[in-house]
Amino acid sequence: MTSGASTQTIDPAFTTLPYRRLAHAALARARDFHVTHADFRFERVRSQQLKVRDGHLQGAADHEDLGFAVRVILNGAWGFASSVVLTPEAAVQVTETAIRVAQVAAAMTRQPVALADEPVYDDVTWVSSYRVDPLAVPLAEKVALLSGWTARLVEAPGVDHATAVLQQVVEQKFYTDLAGTTTTQQRVRVQPQVEVYGSDEASGRFDSMRTIAPPVGRGWEYLTADVHDWDAELAELPGLLAEKLAAPSVEAGEYDLVIHPSNLWLTIHESIGHATELDRALGYEANYAGTSFATYDQLGTLQYGSPVMHVTGDRTVEHGLATIGYDDEGVRTQQWDIVKDGVLVGYQLDRPMAHLMGLGRSNGCAYADSPGHIPIQRMANVSLQPAEGGPSTEELIAKVDRGIYVVGDKSWSIDMQRYNFQFTGQRFYRIENGRLAGQVRDVAYQATTTDFWNSMEAVGGPQTWVLDGAFNCGKAQPGQVASVSHGAPTALFRKVRVLNTTAEAGSEE
Repeated sequence: MTSGASTQTIDPAFTTLPYRRLAHAALARARDFHVTHADFRFERVRSQQLKVRDGHLQGAADHEDLGFAVRVILNGAWGFASSVVLTPEAAVQVTETAIRVAQVAAAMTRQPVALADEPVYDDVTWVSSYRVDPLAVPLAEKVALLSGWTARLVEAPGVDHATAVLQQVVEQKFYTDLAGTTTTQQRVRVQPQVEVYGSDEASGRFDSMRTIAPPVGRGWEYLTADVHDWDAELAELPGLLAEKLAAPSVEAGEYDLVIHPSNLWLTIHESIGHATELDRALGYEANYAGTSFATYDQLGTLQYGSPVMHVTGDRTVEHGLATIGYDDEGVRTQQWDIVKDGVLVGYQLDRPMAHLMGLGRSNGCAYADSPGHIPIQRMANVSLQPAEGGPSTEELIAKVDRGIYVVGDKSWSIDMQRYNFQFTGQRFYRIENGRLAGQVRDVAYQATTTDFWNSMEAVGGPQTWVLDGAFNCGKAQPGQVASVSHGAPTALFRKVRVLNTTAEAGSEE
């Protein structure tokens, strides 16, 4: 079976690698020890990053991660090992190491590990939706495009410098287990960002303005085809920066907020995405960024937000950064509800967590960022759903007498329970009597998670919905990094506390 959305097939340079021979050797050896589960995962992850400043290349870096891992359950405990030596003999040795790890871990494992049931998928293939492999495009062509963008921008009045950064990843993965599931998958993602910098001599201010085009599960066509109007967005940056530099500082207080998806995605990520990972809610994950206030005893009762709040987990949405056909435990991915009518109704799960809590099937959230790391429970594309027939962004703004319209993400802070937070943005506009009244600066909005989402009065219609996200979501120790998307419509929030960041820093002008 292949993805119906893609025009591509899996790179022959990957399919000619000896992963099937290695898998056969590894699983045959695991079977000798009468394990209750064993899986073999082979990966090639290639990436490239470019940075251009003022029309000139500043740096280009390529990276490739290639290897395999074996994971077993023996005597109710996990065993894991990996290698970059691609021989059947190495596969046997890695399997034996994983067995020894499980034997030692069994004595320290209080809760025996078991996996939720999952159907068997016999040699299936999945490819993400993209047109042009970005790593197949000549470096000179990519540098020329980004250099041209920044050279044009730095010539604009008020722009002192302009930078462009492009990240590209092509990930191929083969998985097979003793139950009989075998999957071969390929996915592609890109993240272009352009930023202009300027200063205001009269005030001494220095600031920047960045594009809000999201990272996507697409290929090179995202930068060159009719997918996104880069010329229009780049042309706006100098004027937006000039207005920001001249804007008055915000007066702290309570405001109604209309928040664009380019900002709201990050609030979703931090206050909903991480908070509804079941391992955090149960206290199994606390090292990297804490646990969660949304504890399991509140499932089905916690009033997470207002009745217009409908949040889904989804590893199937086209062009999502966390979209895949099958996760790293052989689970076919899906969409499900996390918050419905404002109430917490679901979590993100992998197979061990689903079995532990008696929740039935996993929803496909196991992922490892390299062949050298064990799969852990990772975030799906967690998205706030729009209202069918809902209002436009302009209609939401028209509902506000005194407020702020928030566009683009920037800095943020949240506590170790995913509860108390504050967020800034790229640009902010005063709303006066239902109309935008120019930019204002030094804005941060602050709330608790439940107060904020319960203050949401309305969400926009599908025409306002945008799938945004990040390349660099971190979790676990040793740390792993994953890419994830978050869709959101424009949304209206009432009476949210707004801080003046300059005053909070003790340097009020």
